[in-house]
Amino acid sequence: MEETSFSSDQHQQKSKDLDKLSIGFAPVDIHGKPMDPKKYYSTGGWTASLFIFGNEITERMAYFGLAVNFINYLAYSMHYKFSEAATIVTNFLGTVQILPLLGAFIADSYLGRYWTIVIFSLIYLLGLVLLTISGIVPALRPSNAGCNQIKLFTVGCERPSTLQAAYLFTAIYVIALGTGGIRPCVSPFGADQFDVALTREKNLLGRFFNGFYFFLTVGISFSLVVIVYVQENFGWGWGFGAMAMAVALSITLYVAGTPLYRHRLPSGSPLTRVAQVIVAATRKINATLPEDTAKLYEVYDKPSAIKGSRKLAHTNFFRFLDKAAVITAWDDVEDNYINPWHLCTVTQVEEVKTLVKLIPVWLVCFIPQTVTQTLVNFTVQQGNTMNRKIGPHFTVPSATIPVISAIFVLMLLPIYDVILVPLIRRVTHKPRGISFLQRMGIGLIATTMAAIVAALFERHRRHVAWAPHVATNPQHIVPISAFWLSMQYLLLGVAEVFFLVGQLEFFYSQAPDGLRSIGTSYVYTADSIGNFIASLVVKVVQRKTGHHGSTPWLAQNINLGHLDRFYWLLSAMSLGNFLIFLVVAYFYRYKKSYVDPKKETTVETIDW
Repeated sequence: MEETSFSSDQHQQKSKDLDKLSIGFAPVDIHGKPMDPKKYYSTGGWTASLFIFGNEITERMAYFGLAVNFINYLAYSMHYKFSEAATIVTNFLGTVQILPLLGAFIADSYLGRYWTIVIFSLIYLLGLVLLTISGIVPALRPSNAGCNQIKLFTVGCERPSTLQAAYLFTAIYVIALGTGGIRPCVSPFGADQFDVALTREKNLLGRFFNGFYFFLTVGISFSLVVIVYVQENFGWGWGFGAMAMAVALSITLYVAGTPLYRHRLPSGSPLTRVAQVIVAATRKINATLPEDTAKLYEVYDKPSAIKGSRKLAHTNFFRFLDKAAVITAWDDVEDNYINPWHLCTVTQVEEVKTLVKLIPVWLVCFIPQTVTQTLVNFTVQQGNTMNRKIGPHFTVPSATIPVISAIFVLMLLPIYDVILVPLIRRVTHKPRGISFLQRMGIGLIATTMAAIVAALFERHRRHVAWAPHVATNPQHIVPISAFWLSMQYLLLGVAEVFFLVGQLEFFYSQAPDGLRSIGTSYVYTADSIGNFIASLVVKVVQRKTGHHGSTPWLAQNINLGHLDRFYWLLSAMSLGNFLIFLVVAYFYRYKKSYVDPKKETTVETIDW
């Protein structure tokens, strides 16, 4: 039978006991108890953030020390072929970028962000200790007897045994579990230290994300310079040990700031709440939506039915989902128990709407990572053919060239935060200067320009290589400085400052209170899919070019290929993605309001 809307006096009656802010959203201490208001003002803010920044610096030092140089350990110490080693590293990085979904789920559902970071950091440290032992104990590595190492190839080397391989994979996937659990929680936990409801902290959230990415880049730069140097000059045991000590230091710094942190209660399983809305809306597919949205079901005796969240104001998007909050004759709202699989609150419905609304923005975040990762990968191949000398005796490793982008990020972020934002604010009269999507759009333009510059330069590099008729010799150094590659890396630095930082801000700020870690995991899953797309594009290009006597675009000898054409393909993909982004951004509507738990009226939170 067709279900009809139903209302009750008790549902409409609003409790008078809303003068005191419930722990439903109010910050709590580490034990989950309401925080004293006087103590609240002495916590959080920049003081607490400094400990989180220190944690991020040291953790990123360890991670990138593994990510950028681990392939050499696999090839030269474990005696894997380079193709095998590359696959191992790719699978490891892909796992690291997928596991944030698990970490976000655990943080938002059960443990909260603080304890999730602590527990997964200890797992991370355990994995690094296991890896350090692998680098120290000879029995955990194949013997070098009879092994003739020639440049990038190992000849006649003993293969790792099943036990040695099992130990190694156990170590690296424990590391993947640890760092994957941490990643979606650190930046949201840092952002939790700033309360946009407080006048003095309202405009600091954007500055926090700039600072977070700045210190993250400091950690990456230190890793590329110091950790890699230790690995290559003092041995892998010392290198992995230095990474383990870095994570131990990160845990120490993080825990030391505990008295200063503001905490939020975990809100329960977000996946369950999403499923409840879908099931309830489907069951009431024939129900009639009331013209007065105030008749939709919501609680009034507490700030929200979802622990750790404020109530969300109703929106007119995806009205079908509103049927989950329609009160029917089957719903006894006067009872103390409401079956959430049949009746959901407006806030719960709005959570699902928000996650769905974020998907189009998430989809246009894949290609920038595809372009960036591909440029970084092939820059190493380009750099190997070019003059990388500084002075008569020092040659810069080609894998170090991407540090130019990190250095530029370190320079540009303070300029953006201290100089550009105040100037833009005077023109736009908005607290943030520009919106999240505007910032991301500038980053997408920079990414496209980086691909175009890379295509133009590769065309020039190839022309120079062919001019003296030495292009057929892959060992010949092309008479052109590798530091011309810095042009594309400067643009990638701009892309990072605008797009990547804008991503973190956007998904954190637009996600509901109880789904902040899930929202941040959108960033990392987009990176993961972007990397998979990069691998797919390379495979397709390799398969479709070089037939019938024509030169393949991606040749083993880069001088004989047409890498410039491949870069033009990336430029076209990036430009097309930007045009789609403009459409998505035009139709996107920012989350602007919550429901004041004291007055039950909609209030603006911030002018995005």
